This record gives sequence, C-alpha cells and structure tokens, in this order.
Amino acid sequence: MTKFLGIDESGRGAVIGPLVMCGYLIDSSKIDTLKEMGVKDSKLLTPKRRSALEATLKEIADNIVVIKTSSMDIDKLRSETNLNRIEAKHMQNIINSLDSKKIFIDSVEANTKKFKKEIISGLKNDIKERINNKEVDVICENFADKKYPVVSAASIIAKVTRDNDVEDLKKGYGDFGSGYSSDPRTVKFLKDWIKKNKKYPPFVRWSWLTAKEIRKEHEQKSMKDFTGK
Repeated sequence: MTKFLGIDESGRGAVIGPLVMCGYLIDSSKIDTLKEMGVKDSKLLTPKRRSALEATLKEIADNIVVIKTSSMDIDKLRSETNLNRIEAKHMQNIINSLDSKKIFIDSVEANTKKFKKEIISGLKNDIKERINNKEVDVICENFADKKYPVVSAASIIAKVTRDNDVEDLKKGYGDFGSGYSSDPRTVKFLKDWIKKNKKYPPFVRWSWLTAKEIRKEHEQKSMKDFTGK
C-alpha cells in the first residue's frame, strides 16, 4: 500500500488564537474518494461543509497529526526565530512521525526549492536516505491546498480545529470576529481590550504588528490625556 501525506496549516496570519498544522495520511487508492467528496482548499468551503467533511476525513484517514502552537508560544518563539522556521519545524516533526511514500507540502515560501531543501534537512536520516534513493517523493508547492486533495484534507482539519478553538475563546471573552487583522471586529476587540485592561490576554499575539500598533496608539493617547499635550 502506498501512503500519501498532505501537510497544511490554519491561522498563520491571525493576531488572535493558535496556529494549527495538520498532517493527513491516507492510502493512495483513496485519493479519488477525496475528489468525489468534494474536498478542496478549506477557504473555499462554508463552515458547515468543512465540519461535515472533517468527520468523514477522519474516518477514512490512515493517520492524522495535529500540532497546535498557542499565541504565547508563537510570541516566545518569534523572539528567537520567524514564523516560517516555526512552521518548517512542525512539518519536519509530522513527516518524521508518519511513514509515507509521497509527501505533499503547502510551501510557506515563494522559493519552493529552497524551502523543500530546508524541510528535508531536518528529517530523520532513514527518511533522507529514502528520499535520496527516490523511494520517497517530496512535492513542495505554493497553493498545494488548491491542487492536491490530500493537502486540501489537511487544510480542512486544521481549519476546523482552529475554528473550534476560536469559538471556545469567544464563549469566555466575547465575539472578536475571525481573529485576523483584516477583520474590523477583531481590531475593535483589541482596541477595547487594551483600553480596559492595559495589556492583552494570553490568546493574542502581542508580537504581531497590529497588536503593537494598537497598544502604542493607546499608550500615546493615555500619555496625552495625562499631560494635556
């Protein structure tokens, strides 16, 4: 049996909530099943459709690995490295833990050849040897989630997992929208929170530019109100 592995993430650019990465392993004979199910990039599906597909995807998978990185951990790691390196490490861990003949990666960098080399450099020696001997194939492309159903499957599970975590946060802290800087509700939530609490809660990525600018704007306004200048 030939196993295919797809890897993708959700929440990469969010200012609120975790980064979720998924490795989805399935027998190659079931790829047509994924197509028949209508599996595609999670962003092209409604939340209801994603949830329905996720349940079936879990049933037919050979294995699934989900790695969550909290906002606090992202901020801490970004003081030492960058988001691309964080994601690359997660990808390496997924590949090292799952035995597959063909690995499909949604590259986080435009230079896909360079990123592919980076991923391979961090793999276990036996996997590297199999790749060098052409026993294992690694496909690393931009927008792989739109082209390869096995990556789309990983995309869906990562997205549903993150969405569920976000909904849990909203139950305790109120509706902050999608958690992305492009969402006016998210920006309003951050501004209101800083105004009331002076610092962000742990589920906000304080190292994000949006979070920094909102906090700086609040501090400047507070200083102006205090000095009258």
